[in-house]
Amino acid sequence: MPRRKGAPEVNAGSMADIAFLLLIFFLVTTTIETDAGLDRMLPPIEPPDTDVIIKQKNIFTVNINKNGQLLVEEKLMDIQDLRAEAIAFLDNGGSPSGTPEYCNYCKGKRDAGSSDNPQKAIISLKNDRETPYSTYITVQNELVAAYNDLRNRESRRLYGRDFTEMESEYLNPETPSSVRDELKEKVQRVQELFPQKLSEAETSKI
Repeated sequence: MPRRKGAPEVNAGSMADIAFLLLIFFLVTTTIETDAGLDRMLPPIEPPDTDVIIKQKNIFTVNINKNGQLLVEEKLMDIQDLRAEAIAFLDNGGSPSGTPEYCNYCKGKRDAGSSDNPQKAIISLKNDRETPYSTYITVQNELVAAYNDLRNRESRRLYGRDFTEMESEYLNPETPSSVRDELKEKVQRVQELFPQKLSEAETSKI
């Protein structure tokens, strides 16, 4: 009686290599989507030693409702007009000449009913829980652009170049340390002229 042959064996020795190659393939070819973020300096955890009194005229209020409509200083406004209004507020320089708060580089209307100087000026942003994300980001960009426009103006006056260009070079890790040290002082000086004080209130139903 002839002997029965056993079942053929499957050579699994290379399966681990094949699995590893497939893993490398998917890691290299797969695109991972990332959400865009906003660069913000968080306030310190410790509360201030003394209460800070802020005049209402030094606060520029921007509210966004669930439909993406803007209510700026209690008035409806198109997003394309927001940057100019924010610049007018930040650059107002309403404190009278001769006072410690007088802004000698401001070029605004110097309206006594608006912000005293850029150091006192605060932009307060509040949005609805259902505010479209795209509208929220656009408003954020316009407000940051208002600061950058004013900083660019002062940077050109002081150093002959845009602030955004200097800041980008300063933050670039490939910039030589000697150049970064020189840029640091210039960037900080311009930032002090128009400090970015952008406050975001807790979201609510607007």
